[in-house]
Amino acid sequence: MKTVINFILLIGLVAGFSSCIKQKSNETGDEKATLSGSISIDGSSTVYPVTEAVAEEFGLENPDVKVTIGVSGTGGGFKKFARKETDISNASRPIKDSEKEACAENEISYVELTIAYDGLAVLISPENDWVDYFTVTELKKIWEPGAQGKIMKWNQIRPEWPNEEMHLFGPGVASGTYDYFTEAIVGESGASRGDFTASEDDNVLVQGIANDKYGLGFFGLAYYEENKDKLALVGVDNGTGPVKPNLETVGNGSYAPLSRPVFIYVNDAAAARKEVKAFVRFYFENAAELVKEVGYIPLPAAEYGVEKAEFEAFIAK
Repeated sequence: MKTVINFILLIGLVAGFSSCIKQKSNETGDEKATLSGSISIDGSSTVYPVTEAVAEEFGLENPDVKVTIGVSGTGGGFKKFARKETDISNASRPIKDSEKEACAENEISYVELTIAYDGLAVLISPENDWVDYFTVTELKKIWEPGAQGKIMKWNQIRPEWPNEEMHLFGPGVASGTYDYFTEAIVGESGASRGDFTASEDDNVLVQGIANDKYGLGFFGLAYYEENKDKLALVGVDNGTGPVKPNLETVGNGSYAPLSRPVFIYVNDAAAARKEVKAFVRFYFENAAELVKEVGYIPLPAAEYGVEKAEFEAFIAK
């Protein structure tokens, strides 16, 4: 009889233990399944493809989290970020002092996280058969503010080039790409001539340059990679010979001065929410692979660990 009782007790213990395991497993699954909410992102068109790729993969694992991504340019994104309209801001340049002040006025603290490297591509139509490369000095001559209304034809850059009008295309002034290009090429003034076709939509720039034999423009390297069959990439000579941007030259810095890091910014209130924490962690756990898939240059593997640790330190404050 005692043996029977012990056997019954043993069965009960095993059943109870199994139930605990099952319950724990269900709780873990429920926790993941109940991850919900929304994440609002806006900013750079350059960073958009990376964040979009991350959001798509994140959504496969977390279907109840809605991630919306706008494209109003780095400057436009920071304006929304400073007004507490977004949780994360995509940026193709570091935040400016005036934008820092706007955040401080609304008591917003944030963390800056580097996600990738990008090169700015200088582009012409495939029909252009005279441009072999540009020097930095030539690009400055074309784009500086004083060129407006004066430097209008190709043969003003090199006498052997055609006596035909140049048609210029570039990102709008709210774009971090515009800011970076003008500072790197024109100088610290951060301004350029104003008589060019400007758009925050890189696809507009692609079509404008591709369909104009006398067109010339610039935008992020990733958009060239997506449209390389429509455009011709031009090398830039900063004094050491012409270099074209690619995975190697942007990664090692030899494509100068048009290589740069790109960022996301996360505000403190958003970072306290579990869906945002999960998204940012997912971002840095998967960025190396996804960055390369969309045509950007990933950081060294160890650096993604450093960026993720910086985020963890930020949310632990």
